[in-house]
Amino acid sequence: MRPLGEVEFANGLADMTAAGQYGKCKVNAGIIGHANLTFGARIGELLDACMAAAADRFRGIRQVTLDYPDDRPFRFIMSGRPPSGLLDHPEFANGLAELQKRGLIFDAAIYDPSLPRLAALADRFPDLTIVLNHMGNAVGVGMSAAERDGMFRRWSGNLRKLAERPNVLCKVGGLGMPIWGFGFEDRPDPVSYEELAETWAPYVETAIEAFGTRRCMMESNFPPDGRSAGYVPTFNAYKHLLRHCSDGEKLALFAGNAIRSYQLDLPPLLAAA
Repeated sequence: MRPLGEVEFANGLADMTAAGQYGKCKVNAGIIGHANLTFGARIGELLDACMAAAADRFRGIRQVTLDYPDDRPFRFIMSGRPPSGLLDHPEFANGLAELQKRGLIFDAAIYDPSLPRLAALADRFPDLTIVLNHMGNAVGVGMSAAERDGMFRRWSGNLRKLAERPNVLCKVGGLGMPIWGFGFEDRPDPVSYEELAETWAPYVETAIEAFGTRRCMMESNFPPDGRSAGYVPTFNAYKHLLRHCSDGEKLALFAGNAIRSYQLDLPPLLAAA
């Protein structure tokens, strides 16, 4: 039940901003909390409490299930390596069933080798909305050029297979994290949006091609992405990559798809995207 306190805090802050205590600034139109799904069916008690505490805002949970065969991506995580094998835990699927029962969302934080496991879970729970975070975090750090080519082929193939599941959506971003292996975090000089866009293009284009403009959401992943570049060049890179999209597609990618998928109470112009 420990994560309930965080949901209560986030909802309280949202209530204060909704009442105008911080001027025009409004926060937390939707809340994704945490739950340990390895508790299986017992996690339903926490989910019900979160729904009661933030009835207008609680939309689902994210449990970090980052798994990788070696330690190379985990050296960037201050909290250390999370438990391995969570997606295969015998009670994890029972926890997902509790989310599906309540119409809640599962935000999936994985590394790219786990994409097939996530696809299998999406098949098992076709009525559960799954949101893939950071395009599945393709791990490229510490790899040779040949290894990176192999990683990209494996990641892109598995991503396309996952996209065949209509209940899965994709957050496009997180590319500033060092685990991708681009090396921008070691640069002493500021990185331009043009250079970011050129480097990130194969990944962004692959994700949007696989899921389509109606199932992708451009995401902010700050502060973690700040290890590579600032907020402005990062988003300018995304806008540059999507410059050939129609106005409607841009509105959907940068706002409308998230508003619709998370059922957020936001301005009609955005919700109609």
